[in-house]
Amino acid sequence: MKKQVHVYYTGRVQGVGFRFTVEEIAREMGISGWVKNLRDGRVELTAQAEDSSLKEFLEKINQSFSRYIQDAEIQWQPASEDFQDFRISF
Repeated sequence: MKKQVHVYYTGRVQGVGFRFTVEEIAREMGISGWVKNLRDGRVELTAQAEDSSLKEFLEKINQSFSRYIQDAEIQWQPASEDFQDFRISF
Protein backbone atom coordinates (compact mmCIF):
# COMPACT_ATOMS: atom_id res chain seq x y z
CA MET A 1 0.00 0.00 0.00
CA LYS A 2 1.28 3.43 -0.95
CA LYS A 3 1.99 5.76 1.97
CA GLN A 4 3.46 9.16 2.60
CA VAL A 5 5.98 10.15 5.25
CA HIS A 6 6.66 13.68 6.44
CA VAL A 7 9.89 14.21 8.38
CA TYR A 8 11.62 17.13 10.09
CA TYR A 9 15.32 16.43 10.64
CA THR A 10 17.22 18.41 13.26
CA GLY A 11 20.92 18.53 14.02
CA ARG A 12 23.74 19.56 11.72
CA VAL A 13 21.75 18.67 8.60
CA GLN A 14 22.42 21.74 6.47
CA GLY A 15 25.68 22.31 4.63
CA VAL A 16 26.67 18.61 4.64
CA GLY A 17 25.15 17.48 1.32
CA PHE A 18 22.01 16.17 3.02
CA ARG A 19 19.45 17.26 0.40
CA PHE A 20 21.54 16.10 -2.57
CA THR A 21 22.22 12.71 -1.01
CA VAL A 22 18.54 12.26 -0.10
CA GLU A 23 17.57 13.14 -3.67
CA GLU A 24 20.05 10.59 -5.05
CA ILE A 25 18.83 7.82 -2.72
CA ALA A 26 15.18 8.62 -3.57
CA ARG A 27 15.78 8.52 -7.31
CA GLU A 28 17.69 5.23 -7.06
CA MET A 29 14.80 3.71 -5.10
CA GLY A 30 11.93 5.19 -7.15
CA ILE A 31 10.68 7.33 -4.25
CA SER A 32 8.77 10.49 -5.12
CA GLY A 33 8.45 13.71 -3.12
CA TRP A 34 10.70 16.59 -2.08
CA VAL A 35 13.27 17.79 0.45
CA LYS A 36 14.15 21.34 1.50
CA ASN A 37 16.14 23.36 4.01
CA LEU A 38 14.19 25.42 6.52
CA ARG A 39 15.28 28.79 7.87
CA ASP A 40 15.46 27.43 11.42
CA GLY A 41 18.22 24.95 10.47
CA ARG A 42 16.03 21.87 10.05
CA VAL A 43 15.47 19.88 6.86
CA GLU A 44 11.92 18.97 5.84
CA LEU A 45 11.16 15.87 3.78
CA THR A 46 7.96 14.54 2.22
CA ALA A 47 8.18 11.22 0.42
CA GLN A 48 5.69 8.81 -1.10
CA ALA A 49 6.05 5.14 -2.03
CA GLU A 50 5.16 1.68 -0.79
CA ASP A 51 5.44 1.38 2.99
CA SER A 52 8.42 -1.00 2.93
CA SER A 53 10.29 1.20 0.43
CA LEU A 54 9.80 4.26 2.61
CA LYS A 55 11.14 2.44 5.67
CA GLU A 56 14.22 1.37 3.72
CA PHE A 57 14.61 4.92 2.38
CA LEU A 58 14.55 6.42 5.88
CA GLU A 59 17.04 3.82 7.08
CA LYS A 60 19.45 4.67 4.24
CA ILE A 61 19.20 8.37 5.15
CA ASN A 62 19.92 7.54 8.78
CA GLN A 63 22.90 5.37 7.82
CA SER A 64 24.34 8.12 5.64
CA PHE A 65 23.86 10.94 8.15
CA SER A 66 23.71 9.34 11.60
CA ARG A 67 26.50 11.57 12.90
CA TYR A 68 24.64 14.72 11.78
CA ILE A 69 21.02 13.87 12.64
CA GLN A 70 20.10 14.76 16.19
CA ASP A 71 16.39 13.99 15.87
CA ALA A 72 13.81 13.03 13.25
CA GLU A 73 10.16 13.93 13.80
CA ILE A 74 8.32 11.41 11.61
CA GLN A 75 4.64 11.47 10.66
CA TRP A 76 3.13 8.63 8.60
CA GLN A 77 0.13 9.51 6.45
CA PRO A 78 -1.92 7.99 3.68
CA ALA A 79 -0.68 8.95 0.22
CA SER A 80 -2.33 12.27 -0.51
CA GLU A 81 -1.01 13.54 -3.81
CA ASP A 82 0.77 12.11 -6.78
CA PHE A 83 4.35 13.33 -7.03
CA GLN A 84 5.97 12.75 -10.41
CA ASP A 85 9.54 12.47 -9.14
CA PHE A 86 11.79 13.52 -6.28
CA ARG A 87 13.19 17.04 -6.18
CA ILE A 88 14.99 19.52 -4.02
CA SER A 89 12.67 22.36 -3.16
CA PHE A 90 13.89 25.88 -2.42
